[in-house]
Amino acid sequence: MTDRVSVAARLGAALPVLDWGRRYSRADLAGDGLAAVIVTIMLIPQSLAYALLAGLPPEVGLYASILPLVAYAVFGTSRTLAVGPVAVASLMTASALAPLGLTTVAEAVAAAGLMALMSGGMLLAMGVLRMGWVADFLSHPVIAGFITASGILIAASQARHLIGVLGGGHTLPEILHALWEGRGAVNLPTLALGLPTLAFLLWARRGLAPALLRTGIGPATATALARTGPVLAVAATTVAVWALDLGAAGVATVGAVPGGLPPLGLPVLDLGLVQALALPALLISIIGFVESVSVAQTLAAKRRQRIDPNQELLGLGAANVAAGVSGGYPVTGGFARSVVNFDAGARTPAAGAMTAVGLTFAALFLTPLLYHLPTATLAATIIAAVLSLVDLSILRRAWAYSRADFAAVAVTIALTLTLGVEIGVGAGVAVSLALILWKTAHPHVAEVGRVPGGEHFRNILRHAVETDPGVLTLRVDESLTFANARRLEDLIQARVTGDAGLRHVVLMCTAVNEIDLSALESLEAINARLTDLGLTLHLSEVKGPVMDRLQRSHFLDQLTGEVFLSQHQAFEALRGAPPRAA
Repeated sequence: MTDRVSVAARLGAALPVLDWGRRYSRADLAGDGLAAVIVTIMLIPQSLAYALLAGLPPEVGLYASILPLVAYAVFGTSRTLAVGPVAVASLMTASALAPLGLTTVAEAVAAAGLMALMSGGMLLAMGVLRMGWVADFLSHPVIAGFITASGILIAASQARHLIGVLGGGHTLPEILHALWEGRGAVNLPTLALGLPTLAFLLWARRGLAPALLRTGIGPATATALARTGPVLAVAATTVAVWALDLGAAGVATVGAVPGGLPPLGLPVLDLGLVQALALPALLISIIGFVESVSVAQTLAAKRRQRIDPNQELLGLGAANVAAGVSGGYPVTGGFARSVVNFDAGARTPAAGAMTAVGLTFAALFLTPLLYHLPTATLAATIIAAVLSLVDLSILRRAWAYSRADFAAVAVTIALTLTLGVEIGVGAGVAVSLALILWKTAHPHVAEVGRVPGGEHFRNILRHAVETDPGVLTLRVDESLTFANARRLEDLIQARVTGDAGLRHVVLMCTAVNEIDLSALESLEAINARLTDLGLTLHLSEVKGPVMDRLQRSHFLDQLTGEVFLSQHQAFEALRGAPPRAA
């Protein structure tokens, strides 16, 4: 019996669908069904728009929103995360495909599918290796800066579709230059259609629900109807183009969209293409995973649920593999659609599978209706969606809180806008790592004294504390490693030089979680130098694991002073006491 329970637990961990599936109820079905209807309505225009952003045919967006949802429902741990094409991944896909010199649409679709397959393979490998900690590797300032810059790039890149010019470019200077060059070729019917559509979509995000509430509609219904804003825009502008024959006036439309099920099959595995797409696929994998986990954790916390980052790697990996073998392109968890899924009452990942059914219906039967859909409407849909990603206030907040974090944000935004998404996020990560190394190599070391009437010790520069002229206590606020050990030697040497009344030096190790071999040698050197100066070295508040390592060395035998359990004991024992005789 115990073995059966153990096997069931392991299967439930590997296939979360077995865990929530066996407890599935009618209430779950009702909540998931309603959420699926709302998200399906939302995803149809979004999927088409994001495929346009990625430089792919619109049906590819639909294909990327069907099987990946089913795959995530089987392997993912979030009950409400909605997987599919998203703005940032679409932009990164376009940036990755642009320099490849692909000459046909079929080649671009095949390359996008290959990148999804590669991304899925990378995520699955990371999941098997339990590398969920990667979500903590990228700092929030870097992610925030990258997403903000991506939102600006995406909005700028879609402006050409709103005004009907050719445009182009993958960096902000290139995009703005192309728009300026095309200013004389603005198509007025496109402009007259695109700008009002964008204004309506921006208003619908905040104003449609309150307007519906004022008509007496209930809050839940008003919220649900407000989510249909993009669908209303698609329907209205499509009818307008058809009725007024605006295509003849130069308004660009989606045109014929092939109907049918997603094509199944492996993309062509060209070695040269694999090498060219390896880095973009890795960046999309990591950025997408971090974004997905952030959204999933936020929504799970609202219902006191939890997600498993390692299993999320497997879920997202399976979703991308599914996209790669079904004519799609890289996918991840989307913030907007996940929030809609959550608010609409989704209770299990089955809502995603039901959404896939709705999108399959759309791919089979609704594509003929998209012939007259103007690309300006899809561009307006993208711009309205990504403007919520732009948060330039992160610069002000980072500057006020930490100059180091500000540097990471500023570098990420500036380089993403001017040099492209891959260089931007790579530089942001590099700056973050450099700042970590700099901080590690420059540990904060404070001279401390005792708070009067207590046993706590605080920085002498910040508090009125008791000190003894014969006792110097230095609190080391960092683990001691090869990167900072020599700096500690220099700090102590500079502080004790010329202090004739000093007899004892105490290193307060409250925050020292590790002392590596290089740092141990530095402590031995500090002990020897202080001995030559007639001073005694002591340690206090050494943590157990650190003490275990010190006991396996000869350092404690050579130490001229003692190791005190607390800094209070050290202060009481040493103040007024002469240095230990050599």
